[in-house]
Amino acid sequence: MTLRLGYGTNGLTDLRLDDALGLLAGLGYDGVGLTLDHMHLDPLAPDAGDRTRRVARRLDALRLGVTVETGARYVLDPRRKHGPTLLDPDPEARAARTGLLVRSVEIAAGLGAHALHCFSGTTPPGTPTDTAWERLADALTPVLDAAARAGIPLAVEPEPGHLLATLADFHHLRTLLGDPPALGLTLDIGHCQCLEPLPPAACVEAAAPWLRHVQIEDMRRGVHEHLPFGDGEIDFPPVLEALAATGYDGLTVVELPRHSHAGPDLARTSLDFLRAATAPARHGR
Repeated sequence: MTLRLGYGTNGLTDLRLDDALGLLAGLGYDGVGLTLDHMHLDPLAPDAGDRTRRVARRLDALRLGVTVETGARYVLDPRRKHGPTLLDPDPEARAARTGLLVRSVEIAAGLGAHALHCFSGTTPPGTPTDTAWERLADALTPVLDAAARAGIPLAVEPEPGHLLATLADFHHLRTLLGDPPALGLTLDIGHCQCLEPLPPAACVEAAAPWLRHVQIEDMRRGVHEHLPFGDGEIDFPPVLEALAATGYDGLTVVELPRHSHAGPDLARTSLDFLRAATAPARHGR
């Protein structure tokens, strides 16, 4: 089983999107994790449909696969990072995030993406936990309906500090929603090292039936900081062997959102590192 390696555009924000895609194809990546944001493919732009069609043609010409990611920091609110969230106390604010995700499903379908990524957001102060889970389930229901119609899996990411922070939390959401077929999982390997009770390779094995998207970077235990490979504590060959063994055929995307200043160099060195680490997993294009 081969692994398909990608790089996230949230780590290439100093490049035009067309240049970023050309860079990744030239280096030999199999795909891209495309974060919908104002500097690349703005989901709120009046001509987003035309832009999506142009990007789809570019991806096809470069033979790059794509996952659409929705972690842009200020795409909805210029003052609140990731705001509003699916957990916002204001129903209209929650609806704005739901609407953005539904629009993102449409863009993902237009790009031929293999999944759409999202996360829950942090629990607002003073909000009971049960209320937060109810809000999340209600806000995601229209997104899951749109994803099912489009045939695009929704890959929810456990994020440290968020309501949905762990693999156990993902399974809680599955139960609340009645285990809909369109609901899948984004597994961030660094997050496994950061806070999961199992080591990262075991997390991969446990998550295998629900894997729809994978993000990867180095990290240290208890510290949520995305690090270049070799700067953290993760032993990567067992993780990548476990990924290959699952039969997962989506992208494994390097996630370095705070390193855009060195994006082109890190894209190159990250691919070299992963190719060496995936030798037992028979990486190939």
